[in-house]
Amino acid sequence: MVYRKLNCDIEQRIASDREENWKNPWRTNDDAALRRNPSRDQMTLWRPAFVRDAEKILHSPYYNRLSDKTQVFSLFRNDDLTRRSLHVQLVSRTARSIGAALGLNTNLIEAIALGHDIGHTPFGHMGERFLCALYHAHDGRYFDHNVHSVRVLDGVFCHNLSLQTLDGILCHNGEFERQEYKPQAIKDFEAFDTLLEKCYTQGARADGLVPSTLEGCVVRVSDMIAYVGKDRQDAERAAEQQNSLAYESTEVGVHNAEIINNLTVDLIENSYGKDHLLLSETAFKALRDIKQENFQLIYGNEYVNRTSEDVVEAMFERLYERLRLDLEEKDESSYIFRHHVNFVERRRKLYRDERPYREEQPDRIVVDYLASMTDDYFVDLHALLFPHETTIEYVPYFK
Repeated sequence: MVYRKLNCDIEQRIASDREENWKNPWRTNDDAALRRNPSRDQMTLWRPAFVRDAEKILHSPYYNRLSDKTQVFSLFRNDDLTRRSLHVQLVSRTARSIGAALGLNTNLIEAIALGHDIGHTPFGHMGERFLCALYHAHDGRYFDHNVHSVRVLDGVFCHNLSLQTLDGILCHNGEFERQEYKPQAIKDFEAFDTLLEKCYTQGARADGLVPSTLEGCVVRVSDMIAYVGKDRQDAERAAEQQNSLAYESTEVGVHNAEIINNLTVDLIENSYGKDHLLLSETAFKALRDIKQENFQLIYGNEYVNRTSEDVVEAMFERLYERLRLDLEEKDESSYIFRHHVNFVERRRKLYRDERPYREEQPDRIVVDYLASMTDDYFVDLHALLFPHETTIEYVPYFK
């Protein structure tokens, strides 16, 4: 393994700038934070604006649920495989390291990173695809996890988060890589809401969404840095009883630790003191090659990615239709009322939000409920409502 170190000139420049108390002119300062309700959540000495955002996200009702949501590997009973909660922590740690080196606001970075996947479905991107198809078929709107993360934090529950944090979450999606990220300013919440609605009606093409802050750009790049190598590490653990996965060597390494280190070093070297983020041609090509190889060796591997898509898709369809019917019939004894609608309305009142959730569009409520579920909750609810239908089978701890 080869771990690159920062170029001596860049390292000396960063050290010198710190000694001289240099302030990055493209850093997002806390006094720039914009909120829907500016009279609330004003920053204090010990709780700066974006610290408040990070704490609000940590205490949001759905943050806990990330611990039982799939990152990549759904059907293994294996505590060594990454769940979405760990991925969120890895993105946060990676992004804060990069942001600190570049002189950016690490509190804003933390808030964006902590909230970026809070709207993700059970069963990862597979669940996201199925829920999107159902939502679009019923209501003509699209579901994307980055858009729904904003919905959770700014719609289902009104946490009064800053525009900068919500924008970073909306634009975070790490499925589309770029060599260069230059922030695209967004004026106010009116412009943000217009963009958000466009995502619902036209689909959130993540390659066309660029964060308005450098901090948001750092989280978007860090999302990729955090998962491309970790997916390989998880795949090796899942397939340890099978043949080892053979990866090609790249300029930034092969394994998780060296990939994180070398991409981070490259990004810092090419971005320091600039108004944008930049990867070298070599590192960018390596990142694309790694992602392409992951698709070939991991995501398409029948053993490693033991996903019975037809079964899971049918489960989503059954639950969607049943929950939607319960809403239309106003069956207060149903689980969508007892476990979801009533829960949301109680939590809203804690945030001084009196909006009657049950009066919102039925398909939106169904989508909110399904997306909020953990993998186990989803499977258990399906088994309860449809005891005679096929369900998924997990690879057990002990074979």
